Amino acid sequence: MNVVKSKIIMNLFKKIFSELNIVAQCKKYNLSLWQCPQFLFLIMGLIIVISSLFTYAFGTHYIEDPLVVALIIQLLAGTLLVIAVIISRSFERLAEASRLKSEFISIVSHQLRSPLSNLKWTIELLMSGKLGKIEEKQTEYFKIIKENNNRMHELISDLLTVSRIESDKLPFKKEEFSMQELVKKLINEYRPLAAAYNVKVVFNENDELPHVFSDPSRMKLVMENLLDNAVRYTRDGGEIKIEVSQKNDNIRFSIKDSGVGIPEKDKKYIFQKFFRSGNALKYQTKGSGLGLYISKSIIKRAKGKIGFQSVENQGSTFWFTLPLKKD
Repeated sequence: MNVVKSKIIMNLFKKIFSELNIVAQCKKYNLSLWQCPQFLFLIMGLIIVISSLFTYAFGTHYIEDPLVVALIIQLLAGTLLVIAVIISRSFERLAEASRLKSEFISIVSHQLRSPLSNLKWTIELLMSGKLGKIEEKQTEYFKIIKENNNRMHELISDLLTVSRIESDKLPFKKEEFSMQELVKKLINEYRPLAAAYNVKVVFNENDELPHVFSDPSRMKLVMENLLDNAVRYTRDGGEIKIEVSQKNDNIRFSIKDSGVGIPEKDKKYIFQKFFRSGNALKYQTKGSGLGLYISKSIIKRAKGKIGFQSVENQGSTFWFTLPLKKD
């Protein structure tokens, strides 16, 4: 019986300790300290203590009856405590809802990935003609199905990446590489898309640039997002200029297009999840609105900076920098 009681007491202490472990609680919700409900409650507790001490010092100086001073302090502390509980509970509910949302997106994305991949291979098998002759009209419909399947696959990949970013589980393997060579490979991959949109891509090469120490696969994803946007939002016959340069202790990548640009009212939202500006939706209906959010998150993880300049109907220039020094 004593053993059972000891285990119950130990479990109780463990539960209390886990609740008091603010860092662990913040990690549970994938939040910084200043966004964490438990940490905010602690700060509110300190504010209550300081307010009570200040009220006591002020009250004893101006109020003779100590009972009145004590009553004022209790009322103040009680009011502040109720406010602190309400605020922390509200933040906790929001944090829990955000965590559940991220988990839901991750689970659904993983579950959808396999059937979409199977559908892709099935479409390609049917289009190959190995299962029988395919008529021209049937091929057109298969192409439509394949294109929509690819769009769904890209969306699922973006959602999985966002889920990993928010849960701080996105792999980031640093190594030394040439941004110059990475850009060249990317441009070659995008030549068919640029040709389809009748857009010219110009790259100002600089072979004297030093190498960067970061994750090349993640940097390629960032540049893919920026180049893909530039191609799709540049009008027929337009031009895209890409440049990689050294600025102090950083490597700077910039991509300038002659596209539709970004309206002034939309600029502050441009790196938010799922946001797409109004003129972009009119010009190009495809897109999830996740590319720039993912890009900014990756550059932040690499300890770089990202930004843009844009004028509506004249074009945009997106850029990011990466530090040359190793951490």
